[in-house]
Amino acid sequence: MAGFDAYVICTSPRSGSTLLCKLLAATGIAGKPASYFHEPSVAEWAKDLDLSIDMTRPERQVLDHVFAAAVAEGSGGTGLFGLRLQRHSFEFFTRKLAVLQPEHQSDLDRLKAAFGRTAFIHLTRGDKVEQAVSYVKAGQSGLWHAAPDGTELERLSEPQPLAYDAASIGASVAEFTAYDRLWNEWFQSEGITPLRLTYDGLAGDPQGVLGSVLEYLRLDRRAASGVQPGVAKLADEVSAEWVRRYRAEHP
Repeated sequence: MAGFDAYVICTSPRSGSTLLCKLLAATGIAGKPASYFHEPSVAEWAKDLDLSIDMTRPERQVLDHVFAAAVAEGSGGTGLFGLRLQRHSFEFFTRKLAVLQPEHQSDLDRLKAAFGRTAFIHLTRGDKVEQAVSYVKAGQSGLWHAAPDGTELERLSEPQPLAYDAASIGASVAEFTAYDRLWNEWFQSEGITPLRLTYDGLAGDPQGVLGSVLEYLRLDRRAASGVQPGVAKLADEVSAEWVRRYRAEHP
């Protein structure tokens, strides 16, 4: 069977997507998936890709340059482009994709025109309370990802004292639940049947899930052999206590 030119990991924060991206990149055959269109800002896209672009040029020219750079970076010399899309900026992304590919009428057709034959993966986290606690705690601590040896991989702010915040946890539960609904509505409207993955499945058997993803992408699943997780779980006793407290307060 013919392979794919690209794949899109459709997800939301704290669902295990960084783990999945690092696993796929480590195989050496599945591109270098990352959030190349993370912020709802073309200027930020260009900045993240280290591009120097005259933003006064026609928008389609700017977008063509940015998308080409993203594909080059996200392919990592493998011929397969990997992209992670977070739902919070998805509407902005699709609007700009429509500017880049005005001759196509659907999001799916525009994605294929931009990236070629594209596969879709939906990675979600079933326990929205645990997901919300992870998100709120990361925002407070400033630490979003760490390596298995404890080395910090991504810190967005200086650490602050951790404080249980039921309102923020509840708002995040609602937000992440809505993201799942919106992804599923989009899949249905575009006629897409994605490969469905869960946080628990990925965390419980990283190599097994990686092999399944490679097989879905029509790649050799044996490339998953020996690949080790590049990030560690940040959940601890504080996380568990916040989860227990929130469930008790919101049965």
